[in-house]
Amino acid sequence: MRRPLFPLDPIKDNYYYPGKNFTEQGSEGCDELNLDTIDDADVRRVCENVETEPIKEVYRWFLDHKDEFAPTSLVCSLKNNGSDPLPERENGEPYHAIFVQRPLHTIYELDIFLANANKHLDNGGYLMCNCRTSSVKKAVIYSRYPKGINRLYYGFHYLWHRVFPKIKGLKEIYFAVTKGKNRTFHRVEILGRLYHAGFEVLYENTAHGEFRVLARKVKDPITEGVPSSSPIAKLKRVGKNGKIITVYKFRTMYSYSEYLQEYVYEHRQLDKTGKFYHDYRVNTMGSFLRKTWLDELPMVVNMLKGEMKLVGVRPLSRQFFSLYTPELQELRTRTKPGLLPPLYYEKEQPETLEGIQESERRYIEAYLKHPFRTDWKYFWGIVGNILIKHKHSH
Repeated sequence: MRRPLFPLDPIKDNYYYPGKNFTEQGSEGCDELNLDTIDDADVRRVCENVETEPIKEVYRWFLDHKDEFAPTSLVCSLKNNGSDPLPERENGEPYHAIFVQRPLHTIYELDIFLANANKHLDNGGYLMCNCRTSSVKKAVIYSRYPKGINRLYYGFHYLWHRVFPKIKGLKEIYFAVTKGKNRTFHRVEILGRLYHAGFEVLYENTAHGEFRVLARKVKDPITEGVPSSSPIAKLKRVGKNGKIITVYKFRTMYSYSEYLQEYVYEHRQLDKTGKFYHDYRVNTMGSFLRKTWLDELPMVVNMLKGEMKLVGVRPLSRQFFSLYTPELQELRTRTKPGLLPPLYYEKEQPETLEGIQESERRYIEAYLKHPFRTDWKYFWGIVGNILIKHKHSH
């Protein structure tokens, strides 16, 4: 059985709000770090000595031990908002470990930096980094200011550091003023950016108000597509005849969440709707949109384009699609995906992936024989379950 990540430590520095424990939503899930699986002596030594120390003590430890590191390890502090290039090794060979002292939220072009770190690492190389996440910053603001004022201040902070950087027009103003310094990232976005840059996360933890991550290079950075950040998410899904279509939805997850699907699947079970149980990638507004089905409205565009229909199997990502049996994969691609999935027609929603596949099989086989009659019956059954039993999107 997988061991969950041990509980997050309270903020122990002068930002800690006495009497209040701090946790970050969804932080559980990553296994406890097993040092025996780390094949780099420098990485093991760093984990053993400074994992639970404050960042300032970590910096001091690096300085005191810099001459003891192997030539294949790089301890980089980064200047100029992280825009300075990483130094090359004298022999031009890649590093096997990079320890980033500068917090990721202070690096201007974070994606470029992470891609550059990937380039400087050999396959299987390690990246250790840290960041002060949005939940930590919220705790800091709530501890510094009186009740009422702290909520107002945080509201402006959220708009400035979380909303402005993601909206075209406002984004340019934000970066012109801040130069990208001290941006605010949610933990999910940091993890997603790492996977986008070609890393897999081995371990994550929060101590002293800092989020720490140990990741390993597994591939080159992803270059196709544009990471989600705008209010309208454009998601790649498997459509009829196996064609990959772009499905439109109101974005309900934190930015870069789409790159975490495999990571979340490894540490979370599927719920009875075929989605992740308590998916921590869903933000507060997204939870409301899903409960009211409002997140699905942009799919009307896909229906007008002839890529989807009103009733049909849910459009799946390639990762989810790969979990289905070959027979169901072939059946699914014989019809267009739909806005209202057949599992909401069932009196008792299936609890397992096998049950979901069986529900979809019954619908598809009936639809292929009598398309209009099947969709008409399923439509009214689904509407009844939504209105009477209050079933909602997840």
